[in-house]
Amino acid sequence: MFRSFFLARQWQVWSWLGSVIILLATWYKVQLDLQVNEWFGDFYNTIQQALSQSGTVTVEDLLGHLWVFGQISAIFIVVAVLLEFFVRHYVFRWRTAMHSYYMQHWDKVRHIEGASQRVQEDTMRFAQIVERLGVSFLRSIMTLLAFQPLLWELSKQVKEVPYFGEVEHVLIYVAIISAMFGTVLLAAIGVKLPGLEFNNQRAEASLRKELVLGEDDSRRAKPQSMTELFVDVRTNYLTMYRHYLYFDLFKISYLQFSSIMPYIMLAPTIVAGIITFGTMQQIIRAFGKVEGSLHYLVFSWSTIVELMSVYKRLKAFEQLIEQPQPLDENIVNQPSAL
Repeated sequence: MFRSFFLARQWQVWSWLGSVIILLATWYKVQLDLQVNEWFGDFYNTIQQALSQSGTVTVEDLLGHLWVFGQISAIFIVVAVLLEFFVRHYVFRWRTAMHSYYMQHWDKVRHIEGASQRVQEDTMRFAQIVERLGVSFLRSIMTLLAFQPLLWELSKQVKEVPYFGEVEHVLIYVAIISAMFGTVLLAAIGVKLPGLEFNNQRAEASLRKELVLGEDDSRRAKPQSMTELFVDVRTNYLTMYRHYLYFDLFKISYLQFSSIMPYIMLAPTIVAGIITFGTMQQIIRAFGKVEGSLHYLVFSWSTIVELMSVYKRLKAFEQLIEQPQPLDENIVNQPSAL
């Protein structure tokens, strides 16, 4: 999964240089986001001035702020579109590397249950999921590094919070504690999901295999056998739906509550009129960025579950490839072995 792309000389330019390009482009997007956060402060302060002091702000002043935002947005759009275009090529090269490696050993593994699916579908899904999670993780880390100092400085203007009174840099601590609580909570609630997803993939593979064999052999894919296989698929899906029901309940409830957390913390400061409207917007946005970057596992847990399932299938596949002695065909054809 990794050696075929990152350690193969053929793919070193795409794997290593491509990763650096993705890293730098992601960092640049975060820097543009910082500029937007600063723009929000100036723009909303201008709005506040215009509403409270008639005639002090002209239409040209407002349009000037919007023009600055348009320039930043134009650069962001270009970088984002080019990055997505590059990433799609990057992912396909990774899939190509895995596909080539597995096909070199096709004679050895073609009898393994689900071999065709692993070479065709699982390689594609693995590359796509790892890229998506990897870019998301990089963006979260970079956002945290960029916005944490900003929130630290902005927190100096928050003199008091409900229930705790005066606490220095309280917004940083609230963001970290809130994100850690949500991550631990959802990880504990979703602990069964990876195993359920793996069982689901195995049941789907058995159904798919019987259908493929039925295309060439009239004795396979009979109504009775297909009904039994589909009952297994149905049972797995219904079990997963039941577990995702309470997982989604806790996840959505937590995210809804965390969205109003900065307003709760800022309530005494807002009522006291200590900060301007623009500064409040900067604080709320910076708080959301810091807390959101720490929500990586919260937002990505369902995708991580899918990745773990695909990884298990490909890892078992590679272990069979690397075995020095050929396997007994009666053993490798057992779906339960994988």
